[in-house]
Amino acid sequence: MSKGYHTRWVIPDEHRASAAYVEAGAAIALGQAVYDRRTVLGLTQHQLAEQAGLSDAEIERIEGGAVTPELGLLHALARALDSKLDLSIESDETHVAFSERAA
Repeated sequence: MSKGYHTRWVIPDEHRASAAYVEAGAAIALGQAVYDRRTVLGLTQHQLAEQAGLSDAEIERIEGGAVTPELGLLHALARALDSKLDLSIESDETHVAFSERAA
């Protein structure tokens, strides 16, 4: 295996349709999007936690993909990240992106 590449897991189709798989994918997508936007803004986890009204541990769990997205949380994160939230849900996949709000 080449350096820099991760092992690719083969996930059986019957698991892809499960609620647990879809929920886990959404949590991971949210965590990556929060991390990406936070680092673009140059914020620490602590600074984001303060701005979102969350604890440092909650931000760590969100970025680690351990938190299932809920509307209130998404709203707080978008506000704290001074961002527009783009969310796309397909049958078995969730895409999350925070982007700069239009002026």
